[in-house]
Amino acid sequence: MGTQLQNKKVAILVANGFEEIELTQPLEALKNAGAQAYIISPEKDKVRAWSEKDWGKDYPVDKTLTAAEAQSYDALVLPGGVLNPDQLRIIPEAVAFVSHFIEAGKPMAAICHGSWTLIETGELKGRKMTSYPSLKTDLENAGAEWSDEQVVTDNGLVTSRTPSDLPAFCKKMIEEIAEGEHTVNEKGGFYGLG
Repeated sequence: MGTQLQNKKVAILVANGFEEIELTQPLEALKNAGAQAYIISPEKDKVRAWSEKDWGKDYPVDKTLTAAEAQSYDALVLPGGVLNPDQLRIIPEAVAFVSHFIEAGKPMAAICHGSWTLIETGELKGRKMTSYPSLKTDLENAGAEWSDEQVVTDNGLVTSRTPSDLPAFCKKMIEEIAEGEHTVNEKGGFYGLG
């Protein structure tokens, strides 16, 4: 096990219907880098994955969304799947949880449809992002600059398109979490605190 992310606590926010591999691969990468990763969910005991074309496995919930305190975590991961973010984005507590990471300049990583929840924060103006192609217009309408790339990083925000991008996504996610919080500079941009 690596130590690159030793002492880093990472929240993985999911509802039922998250794309299974978009949780399992980042979770494994985080643990291999030495992070403590926690599955946070509106569900109480377990949350159910979607695996390509049908329901996948159930995963234990480490902490319910209502019990989780965003300030206790160093970074946030938002797996995709269509059902998962479509539920999260209409839960005020989920949107508030995600907003904390943006406002605090903490590293975040969203893949596939995971960015839907980010849109609800109203804080994507000028951010460079990618996503599953069907979210392009949604992200542009939210003020983001969308591009069709394997992985896009913007001031601690890592985004990718599909499960085929997971190796690049996980690598960049680890780098950004290791770098730490970002803060706004005098020109309104961000820089890493390291």
